[in-house]
Amino acid sequence: MEPAVTVRHLYHAFGKGDLRKPVLNDVNLDIYQGEIVIMRGPSGSGKTTLLTLIGALRSIQQGSVCVFGRELYGASKSQLVEIRQQIGFIFQSHNLLESLTAQQNVGMSLRLHEHLSIEERIARSQMILSSVGLANRMDYYPGKLSGGQKQRIAIARALVGEPLLVLADEPTAALDSKSGRDVVNIMQKLAKQQGSTILLVTHDSRILDVADRILRMEDGQVTQDTLLKT
Repeated sequence: MEPAVTVRHLYHAFGKGDLRKPVLNDVNLDIYQGEIVIMRGPSGSGKTTLLTLIGALRSIQQGSVCVFGRELYGASKSQLVEIRQQIGFIFQSHNLLESLTAQQNVGMSLRLHEHLSIEERIARSQMILSSVGLANRMDYYPGKLSGGQKQRIAIARALVGEPLLVLADEPTAALDSKSGRDVVNIMQKLAKQQGSTILLVTHDSRILDVADRILRMEDGQVTQDTLLKT
């Protein structure tokens, strides 16, 4: 089976000259289609930087990152946009637009899918909000919703376009144990239904059981790769 994500000899640093600080140091990694991979490690170990490089949110300085067979190093802006269309992003901060309803926030991520009509976008948004248990909150604004409900909307927004890859950065950090478990179960269920690959950065030891593999990063390198499920 071909990997969904292949990383080879990836280096990355912030700053220049005397202020240059290496963040990633010769990272090599394969993630296969349909896998749920959790990445752990201390703050500053490079987890979020690696996630953003795989998601084509940062420019690659040295090394190779292939997402579904497409090389990101040296890719044009239009090529990177095409790749991002296959990726769903979930962050610790839900980043919802306060002036839009739940349904409108989810529908925003479908604007890049130009082949879908407005009616199809609305129908898809409503369907996935129902899947995350928010059928009765579609017309609510974020200010009227709890933290757990907002994060469910963020998950719905990430998955509504049926992405091949889901990248999540501390999606449960601001949630209580029940809400955190709920949103991870939803991610697991919907991603498995859609056949998506999930790479999830977390410090939350309560959700490790959803993983097929656990990676550990320290000092900018993958120091441990543990297979949990076969």
